[in-house]
Amino acid sequence: MIKVYQSYLVRSHWRTLFYVSLIFFSLAIILNIFEEVSFFKEIEVSTLYPIVLTLLTAPTIVYETFPFIFFISTQFLFVRLMDKEELDIFKKISLSNIKLIFILSISSFIISLILITIFYNLSSNLRFIYLEMKNKYSGDNKYLAIVTENGLWIKDEIDDYINIINAEKIDGKILKQVTINQFSKDYTNVKNIVADEINIEKKEWLIVKGSFSRINQGLKTRENVIFKSNFDAEQINKLFSDLSSLNMVELNKLKKGYANLGYSLTNINIHIQKLISYPIYLTVMTIFASVIMLNIKRNKSKLFHIVLGVLLSVTIYYINYFSTLLGQNEKLPEVMSIWLPLIIISLFCAIGLVRINEK
Repeated sequence: MIKVYQSYLVRSHWRTLFYVSLIFFSLAIILNIFEEVSFFKEIEVSTLYPIVLTLLTAPTIVYETFPFIFFISTQFLFVRLMDKEELDIFKKISLSNIKLIFILSISSFIISLILITIFYNLSSNLRFIYLEMKNKYSGDNKYLAIVTENGLWIKDEIDDYINIINAEKIDGKILKQVTINQFSKDYTNVKNIVADEINIEKKEWLIVKGSFSRINQGLKTRENVIFKSNFDAEQINKLFSDLSSLNMVELNKLKKGYANLGYSLTNINIHIQKLISYPIYLTVMTIFASVIMLNIKRNKSKLFHIVLGVLLSVTIYYINYFSTLLGQNEKLPEVMSIWLPLIIISLFCAIGLVRINEK
């Protein structure tokens, strides 16, 4: 049975998390609404359109800031407990600091599981809708790239032509086993190209050797032909970088598509590792905040607590960010790039817990 003080702590913790999350959600809306209004300032749309887009993308922003939310929420909880002298009351009923942190960490872990299974999937679906709605008013709407079981497919509109491109494999800046069907604006077939390899380092693709055919004309083999496109290797990489709009099922499908295409799995593997480690990450942030609050003097001002929390949160964010970059650049193994920062933070937590246990 859950004891009264345990129930009280958990409810207080969840309530604080809710209020801080609400503040971050409001900030996300306020900051993002200006970006959307700026984007649509020269486009005729309903006044509500930027607001709807902001509401669709705000949950994703909040999801990405949950580590800060958990850290700061735990700090506010301890400030409240200290102000009401409830920590002293807990000690009188034999509730040690270690047990207090244990209760809060279990509470955080349970909430984080709910966030990763429900909130993340909801926010990713809303993010996908957001990207679809905004893409209608973007210049990028004329061209599109997707990965399926049949390889990479590209729709590219350039110089009054519509190019439908399919590649079975991609190796760095080289497309392999490529078929290009070129159409006019009314979708009349103009030209067909079949090539073993195409260099896409620049937007002027280099067809090393290909077979060219036109309607009512024979098949011709040509070498070192320049083919204009809106895409290059770097832009294709960017198109697949927003993995936050995909839920777990879609991520696994995309991973299979990447594997069939021969496309690098590094980014998607790192993203999946982030999702797997997320409950641990949020729990560690709660423990870390608890250790800090129990190791500082109580006569410090609330402003000191808040500033300290923000500085530490930002520091941890950049440690994670640079570690992830090292993983994406393959300077660190994928798994290590995500888990190494958590291990480092956990070591600091362990040292702090030893000090707390000695009190």
